[in-house]
Amino acid sequence: MPLRPPVSHSSSHSVFPFAAIIGQDALKQSLLLNAVNPAIGGVLIRGEKGTAKSTAVRALAAILPEIDVVAGCAYACQPDYPEAFCEDCRRQAGRMKTVKRRVRVVNLPLNATEDRVAGGIDFAWAVRKGRRALQPGLLAAAHRGILYVDEVNLLDDHIVDIVLDAAASGETIIEREGISFRHPSRFILVGTMNPEEGELRPQLLDRFGLCVETAGVESLDDRVRLMQRREAFDADPTGFLRSVADENERMARRIRTGRVNLPAVRMPRHLRSFISELCIENFVAGHRADLVMEQAALALAALNSAPEVTVDHIRQVASMVLVHRRRDAQPPPPPPLEDSQHEANDPPQDLPPDEKPPQEPQAGSDAGQPPSPGPDRTDPTPDEDSPSPDRGAQKPDRCEDRIFEIGATFKVKPLSVPKDRLFRRGSGRRSRTRVSQKQGRYVKSCMNRQNGDIALDATLRAAAPYQKVRGNGNGNGLCVKLTEADVRGKIREKRIGNFIFFAVDASGSMGARGRMAASKGAVMSLLLDAYQKRDRVAMISFRRNDAAVNLPPTTSVDLAGKLLAELPVGGRTPLSAGLTKTFEQVRNMLLKDPSARPIVILITDGKSNVALGEGKPVDEALRLATAMGRDERIQHIVVDTEEAGLVTFGLARRLAAALKARYFKIDDLKAQSLVNLVKGQHL
Repeated sequence: MPLRPPVSHSSSHSVFPFAAIIGQDALKQSLLLNAVNPAIGGVLIRGEKGTAKSTAVRALAAILPEIDVVAGCAYACQPDYPEAFCEDCRRQAGRMKTVKRRVRVVNLPLNATEDRVAGGIDFAWAVRKGRRALQPGLLAAAHRGILYVDEVNLLDDHIVDIVLDAAASGETIIEREGISFRHPSRFILVGTMNPEEGELRPQLLDRFGLCVETAGVESLDDRVRLMQRREAFDADPTGFLRSVADENERMARRIRTGRVNLPAVRMPRHLRSFISELCIENFVAGHRADLVMEQAALALAALNSAPEVTVDHIRQVASMVLVHRRRDAQPPPPPPLEDSQHEANDPPQDLPPDEKPPQEPQAGSDAGQPPSPGPDRTDPTPDEDSPSPDRGAQKPDRCEDRIFEIGATFKVKPLSVPKDRLFRRGSGRRSRTRVSQKQGRYVKSCMNRQNGDIALDATLRAAAPYQKVRGNGNGNGLCVKLTEADVRGKIREKRIGNFIFFAVDASGSMGARGRMAASKGAVMSLLLDAYQKRDRVAMISFRRNDAAVNLPPTTSVDLAGKLLAELPVGGRTPLSAGLTKTFEQVRNMLLKDPSARPIVILITDGKSNVALGEGKPVDEALRLATAMGRDERIQHIVVDTEEAGLVTFGLARRLAAALKARYFKIDDLKAQSLVNLVKGQHL
């Protein structure tokens, strides 16, 4: 398949020299190691803006040795390595010319489309010449160079997958729009990110061989020198480059010497055991950390002209290998709660006075009060509606409050909403939707063109049957004659974030048998997952006589975790108030963004005993749930926390039916079980 001529990447302006960068020793070391040994797998640079991240990458490329390439090859094929030739170079083997050029730094923008990254059909060429021509993408330009992704944590998932596949396999495969083509694509992957804007998926995070943290220079003298050097470079780039030429050349020689030394560097057997011990002690997942640490230690030894790796070499690279892979040890299981915690702190409204469980003795109360009966004997009869006895109402509410720790968190399974035909804007990593921009994966064609995003394959298919009738006599120089009716547009899909709303029952019954600790652990797991998927989250809790917004819509998992940890438990169950508050918050969000599709997760046992009006609490809650269920824009999940026993009421199941929600019965109230039930289903 013919290729369009490659785009020139030459630069007319000077690059700030590598040797003149002040501080950022770990960053410079990581780049030098990758330059000597690309098998390390690139580097992820985490830190705030303005800390010389992109400057260091471009400065490194400027001191790397020039490479031999096949003249005119869009993929920078290496002349003395025919096994990795592209298809064009294979066809002209023996007749090609060799030229030298600098190593390229190719930027991958956040709004890049799939055909811009991997390559695709050149529309203008196909219309003029009447045959398909492949337009090389950014991965072709990055071959044997550096692929630089700024704000890599904000990159769309499908683009990330393309980059990861190319980085792991060393080649790019294009199979779309009637094209089947592959070409070599080996590059040093360098990504930058600001952790405050969201973390990376673990799959992508682990693919970066090294990770370094950058921060602004703190020394007053260094900051002054930094300003002086930058001003000198801007005023006279040529003169400034001459002033640091010797130091820059010394670093370039180190890279060249390191590449020559690398094959001869030995790794003692006992040091491989040391590497594995470090990885085990840091609870890393998989074996990539062991392999990367070995390659980084070999590169450092080669860079320092050492004949073999030493313990000191391993220690110097260990932090860069482990910082983004280190995991905390699994916490021990929480101790079982005392039997006195199995009871609800406040009995339901309709429990007869003679069966109410006594409260824990308070100061000045009768210490000889008889023990409370078992939980099965104190289960309420929810359909009865009788007033609470005076003795329960006179007790101060605050003495009943209890705060449970957050249970263990777990990795959760995907949660998404079904696709529809609406076009949406936004970013994220959860639910697929159609988008109106030139972003996302091309999934089908349509008659309606949007933003000039033309589907070449569909357009040519539409025009093909009429070519004989239209003839070639109009003199426009086109091989294919198109009309307005032939042109088709692309429909693209991408993932965006969702709005996830948690409604948590914080009444006294949730404190029984550690239910709240398990529920908090599950909610925290879902919050962490929502943070990684770039969802907005909000949370309310309902207890005593009303509901409160604990967490307004936000993306801050730190704030959510803090508020969740401080969430008190105790009092009665105002389920109607919780449903009303939930609907108000979700409705307000839908007024601001009518195309949004929120997910409401309701965690409760359904035993309502506080009404908003004069009716029975349970009947009132079911009426409200039925009204909420009519809004098809809202997805509901009901998690039933009622324990199996001699007497069960199934109120949460009735609530789920009224909401038209998915219902899950929880028999085991551990956080893992709760997470699996909620997250193991695709809405």
